[in-house]
Amino acid sequence: MKHFVIAGILVAVLTSLVYYFLQHVGLLPVAASLQAQPIDQLFSIHFFLIAFLFSLIVVFLGYSLVVFRQRPGEVGDGAHFTGSNKLEVLWTFIPLATVLSISFIGAQSLAKVQSTDPQALNVNVTAGQWYWSFEYPDYGVTSQSLYLPVDRQVLLRLTSLDVIHSFWVPEFRVKQDVLPGANLVKELRITPTRTGTYTVRCAELCGGAHAYMTAPVVVVKADEFKTWVNQQMNAAQGDPLERGKAL
Repeated sequence: MKHFVIAGILVAVLTSLVYYFLQHVGLLPVAASLQAQPIDQLFSIHFFLIAFLFSLIVVFLGYSLVVFRQRPGEVGDGAHFTGSNKLEVLWTFIPLATVLSISFIGAQSLAKVQSTDPQALNVNVTAGQWYWSFEYPDYGVTSQSLYLPVDRQVLLRLTSLDVIHSFWVPEFRVKQDVLPGANLVKELRITPTRTGTYTVRCAELCGGAHAYMTAPVVVVKADEFKTWVNQQMNAAQGDPLERGKAL
């Protein structure tokens, strides 16, 4: 029992250190959407499990190599057992319970990510080799940049003109494959929570210029978004030369 207590303390200490490292080393970009919160909670659970399993293996292995090593003059086998039904039941039940628990938490997170807002801003997203185009049907505006108001849900309807692409803004966490075909329009909901400039990336290998298939995402305050929309609408209704530049 003394060995289990010592090893348990070492596992707890190493788990805490590794978990702290994983949380603060900057593996994830800044969370900039409401949907990122439940996803980051899942990441935190996985980081803890990774830290715990790593510590459990390393500590027991290292402790055994040091404490139960063969001493000079010892030639026989050490004390051991060949089987344990209780241990087999235990290491079957614990992983099963862990997987089921994570599945339940994952289902709850998915429900939060997919929650709908009837006042959501509608944006039609078109993907092609190799560009993004964003249409605001409520305003009759089309842009090569995705402008979004902060703290308002956006309903993205995504379609592709050629091959499979994938819409991904790392700071928003959520990602959606974009499929070709009029009947295969996908939907993705995002609620930005931080103003700033981000980047849409294609997360599906789609051809030679896949790595350069990006577009700016600009999250602004509500009044700044209205100003931008008005500017775009005025440009679209004014001089044909200005309309051409805008398009």
